[in-house]
Amino acid sequence: MTQAQLFEGYGPVAGYDEMYGESGLRDLYTAVHAAFGKMPPEEVRQRAEGLASSYLEQGITFGVAGEERPFPLDIVPRIIEADAWDEVEAGVKQRVKALEAFLADAYGAGELFRDGVVPRKTVVTSSHYHRVVAGIDPANGVRIHVAGIDLIRDGNGDFRVLEDNARVPSGVSYVMTNRRAMSGGLPEVFAHHRIRPVARYSRQLLSALRAAAPAGVSDPTVVVLTPGVYNSAYFEHTLLARTMGVELVEGRDLVCHGGRVMMRTTDGLAPVHVIYRRIDDEFLDPLAFRADSTLGVPGLINAARAGNVTIANAVGNGVADDKLLYTYVPDLIRYYLHEEPILRNVDTWRCGDADQREEVLDRLDELVLKPVDGSGGKGIVIGPAATREELDELRAKVIAAPRDWIAQPVVSLSTVPTLVEDGIRPRHVDLRPFAVNDGDDVWVLPGGLTRVALPEGELIVNSSRGGGSKDTWVLARPTEPIEEVDDDLETHSSSQSQSQSQSQTMAPVPVPSREA
Repeated sequence: MTQAQLFEGYGPVAGYDEMYGESGLRDLYTAVHAAFGKMPPEEVRQRAEGLASSYLEQGITFGVAGEERPFPLDIVPRIIEADAWDEVEAGVKQRVKALEAFLADAYGAGELFRDGVVPRKTVVTSSHYHRVVAGIDPANGVRIHVAGIDLIRDGNGDFRVLEDNARVPSGVSYVMTNRRAMSGGLPEVFAHHRIRPVARYSRQLLSALRAAAPAGVSDPTVVVLTPGVYNSAYFEHTLLARTMGVELVEGRDLVCHGGRVMMRTTDGLAPVHVIYRRIDDEFLDPLAFRADSTLGVPGLINAARAGNVTIANAVGNGVADDKLLYTYVPDLIRYYLHEEPILRNVDTWRCGDADQREEVLDRLDELVLKPVDGSGGKGIVIGPAATREELDELRAKVIAAPRDWIAQPVVSLSTVPTLVEDGIRPRHVDLRPFAVNDGDDVWVLPGGLTRVALPEGELIVNSSRGGGSKDTWVLARPTEPIEEVDDDLETHSSSQSQSQSQSQTMAPVPVPSREA
């Protein structure tokens, strides 16, 4: 492959391409295009292979069907201009605030039901609505300590919300490691851009978790609760615990006594005040949920109800992730915040509504059907790509359980330049910005995780479907600081980690995972 062939045939593409517009190359990609154009293709390949090798050596992987694979990082960055990011940041903050208000109301007074904003049945029939946590008020009013709001860019280049993740959103570790890898693997391109840093994330998260401590606790002990080494996001759990300087624990490392949570250490039991859990609700407490769970801590929900421990994110948040509730979020923004939504939803049909269901069934071969409680791309049926047998099976499922399905048009996700076998070609992407809520402010990590569908024409970007990721560069304005601090990815100590002894370790057990 010659240098001329690297971008050969790219040109303008159908839909919205983030590198090329109607008038040609967009200004924000000029330096990237020029830099890759000057490199021999063999060098581009070597650098890309170097990134992949470094990820494998560092154990930066994800699990698929029990197999660990290196997480694909594309060597071409995705670039977002400052003005566009301002809208994303404001829209994500607005959405998180509205969902916080919704969760407080849904598990509390229920005023939205009385006012007819959302039917009560829509909420209480969600598989993620848990009556057992009704009436539990978090210490600082925060239930969504970390949110991941999935966005796409439509054919006009406008960002739109695809779904909300308020349970245990994953992927932020790749944002952090991607940035470090790209700054070292593509330094000459990195140096020609003013890029907003991402290294503050761990400090922001730790600050938010400490702010969520029970009342009267001035120096809280924070831990990260993981299902274990077989979880697909275990790398992220270890990275976050290390960079925050807190203990990584499993359920067997914790015990509840007298309504309080204690951690087993070599020096005896030590109190725990905030648990950043990466375990699904159903496995957290065998006394409240699944009795056969060995991953959680018996009595944990009672300790939270007594106000002695904070669980982050809060139990029951999954009702805010329900894709049927997603259709009501614009109304929730108007109801709670008295504002118009900054970021629009993708047009959506509710299959539980008889009239909307009839239209969906008439157009199954044109629409995308999604299970309301699905994650990771599971269960999605893209009508135009489905066989007649698949559509017939889907029709039967929708008729049998209409509340379990929503439908959306086939949205042409924006494309970005991506290195594939034939050279640099357009591939579809989405974006997951991460927001951290400390009770006073919602902070949005600049950029977030860009996931890219590597097969040509593929619209599902999830890693379990062969997708990869990109380093997302949010351009800074001339007056903004851009210094990237690397110590968030290094092992470092804190007053908490120095005072806590290493928790006991035991043999790992296989674990289920539904991290988003």
